[in-house]
Amino acid sequence: MKTYSAKASDIEKQWLIVDAEGVVLGRLAQAVANVLRGKHKTTYTPHMDCGDNVIVINADKVKLTGNKLKDKIYYRHTGFPGGIKQASAGEVLEGRFPERVIESAVKRMIPRGPLGRQQMRNLRVYAGAEHPHTAQNPTAYDVGALNVKNKR
Repeated sequence: MKTYSAKASDIEKQWLIVDAEGVVLGRLAQAVANVLRGKHKTTYTPHMDCGDNVIVINADKVKLTGNKLKDKIYYRHTGFPGGIKQASAGEVLEGRFPERVIESAVKRMIPRGPLGRQQMRNLRVYAGAEHPHTAQNPTAYDVGALNVKNKR
């Protein structure tokens, strides 16, 4: 018995579209991270980018459980001494770039390094319902239907 290892020519990428409206953030990020890595395929190879391209729409309508809207804090640094800034999850979702909440959650579930950065390039997140990738004919991936707890 030999272990299968996919080559770059064997990998076939698909386009999936995920609607984040009413879906719990962590459960959405976990499902998207698995698809980006390719762990849902039988030809999964850990050292190759065999995952699919994922489009997430309605990122501003994602749900957080408990008190996370006010208690969950996102930190960033300006690069200057004492330049640490913070914003709660509610402030980020109501701000200019609500898609950063989903991007950061998925990024933390992808391995660090060159392969993880390549896999993150296959993720596109949009705050509204419109996206410019209709030419790729994405198929719907319903994260809310995977588990009863995924929807709120």
